[in-house]
Parts: sequence; C-alpha cells; structure tokens
Amino acid sequence: MPAPARQYDFDFIIVGSGFGGSVSALRLAEKGYRVAVMEMGRRWTPENLPRTSWSIHRWFWRPSLALRGFFSMRFFRHVTILHGCAVGGGSITYACTLLRPPNKVWDSGSWKDLADWKSEMPQHYDTASRMLGVIENRILGPADRLLQRVADTAGVGDSFYPTRVAIFEPPEGESGGVTFPDPFFGGEGPERTTCTACGGCMMGCRHGAKNTLDVNYLYLAEKRGAKVFAETKVVDVRPLDGVADGSNGYEVRTVKSTAYFNRHPQSFTCRSVVFAASSLGTMELLFHLKDKGSLPAISNQLGKYVRTNSESLIGVRVPHSKQDLSKGVAIGSGVYIDEHTHLEAVRYPEGSDTMGALATILTGGRPGAGRIGLWLRNLTVALVMHPFRTVRLLMPFHWARECVILLCMQAQEGHIDMHWGRHVYWPFRKFLVSRGQKVPTFIPAANEFAEKFAQLAGGTAMSMLPEILFDVPGTAHCLGGAVIADSAERGVVDSRNRVFGYRNMYVCDGSVVAANLGVNPSLTITALTERAMSFIPPASETIWDDAAESSRDHVEAPV
Repeated sequence: MPAPARQYDFDFIIVGSGFGGSVSALRLAEKGYRVAVMEMGRRWTPENLPRTSWSIHRWFWRPSLALRGFFSMRFFRHVTILHGCAVGGGSITYACTLLRPPNKVWDSGSWKDLADWKSEMPQHYDTASRMLGVIENRILGPADRLLQRVADTAGVGDSFYPTRVAIFEPPEGESGGVTFPDPFFGGEGPERTTCTACGGCMMGCRHGAKNTLDVNYLYLAEKRGAKVFAETKVVDVRPLDGVADGSNGYEVRTVKSTAYFNRHPQSFTCRSVVFAASSLGTMELLFHLKDKGSLPAISNQLGKYVRTNSESLIGVRVPHSKQDLSKGVAIGSGVYIDEHTHLEAVRYPEGSDTMGALATILTGGRPGAGRIGLWLRNLTVALVMHPFRTVRLLMPFHWARECVILLCMQAQEGHIDMHWGRHVYWPFRKFLVSRGQKVPTFIPAANEFAEKFAQLAGGTAMSMLPEILFDVPGTAHCLGGAVIADSAERGVVDSRNRVFGYRNMYVCDGSVVAANLGVNPSLTITALTERAMSFIPPASETIWDDAAESSRDHVEAPV
C-alpha cells in the first residue's frame, strides 16, 4: 500500500513583506496557492504610528534594545544602510517615490542579454504603477519651489520634474484630509484619505494617503487567504526528507522577533520558499543558512555586486526660515544636474528632527585626515565669525522645518561586496562584513549645487557627519548581493528569480538587481517581482519542479 502523500502547512512561505514579498503573496494567492508571509517587523496602523522621530522606541527598529519601531540603520565599513522593517516592509517608511530607471540599466550587469528586458518590463512597470497608485506629484511645497528656482539659476531648470509618487492626493486646488471609499480597486480595498501635505511620509502616514503595501498588494492578498505572521523571524530553511535540492519541499523554522526569552519557536512545512527580506535581509539570511549547512548549494556569488545608487546626502538649512520647508510630500521634486547625477528634495515632518544630529557644515576635499582637518577649520571659522548662528545650525531642534535634504544619486557603475565573517571586536558570532572599493562620499557637482541653493535660500549648505569623519556614505537603496545571472558561477538566481541549486525556491527583492539604477528602486523591485510571478503556473497546473536554468554559453563579463 503506497505511503500517504505528505501534508504541507503551506504551498508557499514568503520571507518578508516588502515590495517583493507583498507582490508575491497576492499573485500566488490569486493563483490558488496557500500562502504564508513571515515578517520580522510589527504591523502598523495610522493610529499607532509615532508622531515624530523623537519617539525613538516606536520609530527605530532594534528589538534587542527594546526599540520596536519600523526604521533601521545598519553600519558597515563602506556604507550606512537605512531600511524599513514592518508588515509592508520598507513601504511604511519609504518616501513613496516611484521612478522608472533609464533603459541603459538593462545593457549592463550580469542580467544583460538574459531576457528582452526593454520589451518585457514596460508591462510590468505599468501593472506595478497601477497597483501602487502612482501619479505625478501635484503638491509642490516650499522646498520644491526653492529647488526649481536654484535649478533655473544653475542653468538646469529644464531638467526639473515633479516626482511620481504613490500618494492619494486631492484634486489640484482642493484641500486634503477628505476620506473616500476605496478609489483604487473598485471597492475591494480600504477607504482612503487625501494627502494633507504634512511631509510625514517617512515617519509613516497617519492620514491614510500613502499607498503602502498593506493597503494594496498585501491587503488584497490577505483577503484571498494569505496569512501574515508579524513579529516572526525566520531562523532556518532546510530541504525536507534529506532531498538536497528541495524537491520534497522545505521546513521553515521561526522565532518571535520581539521576544527576549520565550521566543515561541515554530516550524512550518511548505513546497516552495520565496526570499523577499530586502537586499540586506536576504543576504544575511542566506549567508547564515549556507554557513550552517541548511542550504549549502547557495552560489558562492552571494554577497557580490552590492550597489547603493552611488548616493550622497547633503542639504541646506535656513535658520528661522519664514517658510515651513517640511510641508509637501517626502520627495516632491528632482533635478538632473548632469547626465549621470540627479538630486531630489527630501523632507521630514515638522518636529522629526533627530536626523539633524548627523548634519554639519558642508565640507569637500579628499577623504581621510585632510577632509577632517578641512571640516575642523571650516567649523572653527564659522564659530568665530558667527557663533550663535553656527550653534543654531548644529542643534537638531527645528531642523525638519528649516532644512531641505538633497538626496544625490548617480547611475554610474560601482559596487561593493558583502562577506560572512567575524568582527575583531566581537569574534563570538558571524556578521555581514563589507569589502571593496569605497563609494565616493564627496560629489563635487552636488556640493556646488548645494552651495548655490544655500546662497539663494539665505541658508547654509550641510554635509552628513559620518561621511566626513569616516568616509562612509549613507543609502536607503541597498541593491544586489543575490543578482540575476546566467549561472551559479556569476550570480544567485536566474532570469526568472529562481535560485540556482534548488527547486521551487525564489528570491524576489532588491538583492536580485544587477545594475545601478540611479533612481529610487521600489518600482523596479515591484515590477521584477510581477515578472517573476507571471512565470509560476496556477496551483491546479503546477508539478512542483521549478528549477533555475543555467546558460553557460553566455560569456560576457558580469560587470
């Protein structure tokens, strides 16, 4: 008599609920699969979001220190990575700016020639834009108007653009704060309230205007039966029954992410796994699983070609500004200062001033002791010549109201690598460690533009202190580390996001991106996941034998 068929807890388990995980959850649920989403962060609502960033315990995510918010900063030798952790992933704290990259990104990197990207991707960008409610921003605040004036003065006014954002905005000329029945999904979604231009997008929208994933993809996935396990950290994924390639499915073990002692360990079985824990989270988890022997066949290319959009954060502060520069949407406009470089005007809401503690007087120069010396000289001169104004500039209070952050991004190629190793100062466990050539923290053209901005606005140009002291840039756009490629010798997943070496295993987040996009990456991650999910057949037709394809005849260099 044949043995009874194994009963699995779920068909698919998705690790992470961001722009890859939420898309995967909805599309798989629509196809009839039983779906679980494991999310390390908390579930947030407009009622329990922090009002300002001074509510550190409800804003910052570091559960080991009893900080259970949704925003995290990870410090590496080569980069400081800012990211989100919540049900809905980074969408809870991101600036909801959704731009398409230039077509040239498909002509470089390890994904080159693996698909007809330029003809395939537009339909997936269209779907992603419709689902996320992307529109051209109509709310241009004082900071955006200033950016436009500076662009005109600098001779690049023609390149000024309102950003494309995922925000439910009121019609032009009307006030925000008006609630409507679901305007996006024919009544199937939640009711929404129009934007009030408070500038609070990155602190979590407390008004119901921002199109976070928990009000579209994930909301609809849960209506179709997908189960979301919040505050649940995945600690192990291993093939069942000793079948090395996962043909018989996987066991996924979890613990409660916010618990100290009783961590409620659980175990689930599934036929297929989707890693969607963000570039940083997926790299960290896969390194851990490879190192402990749970998934030893993961490509040795894991951690390679990590990109940051070549970002730099500068800004301008206008003490006692007559205009409230925090008003508008988080990123309302941008300008291209040359063919490779563009700047976006960024803001936090009034009262959210904690990031101002990292700001200091703008300083250029070569990295190292020379730049630090130049900064100390500039600071000393400023304190002697204008002591009260300088102290006021360096104090974080009123920073959000008086400051325009200029996010500089470049589409030029460059990358670092992540490795799994032990720190000298904490040799008891392994961590992600960055290696490679440092990303430049000083972009002369951007600094020059900031100085023009300061002159026109009557303010002072500012740099980020870690960039000067440690030559470490900050980025909210960590990409790569498990890139799309033609084989395991060059990447971690194939052109359909399937993991080399395993069956029915996928990666769907920013870690698969194989080129520097030069723009905010959320829309591209969403579109790439829409494409990956389009290849998975309905549940009634699947044979559970999906494996990555290797194209070894491809000989182009990976970067």
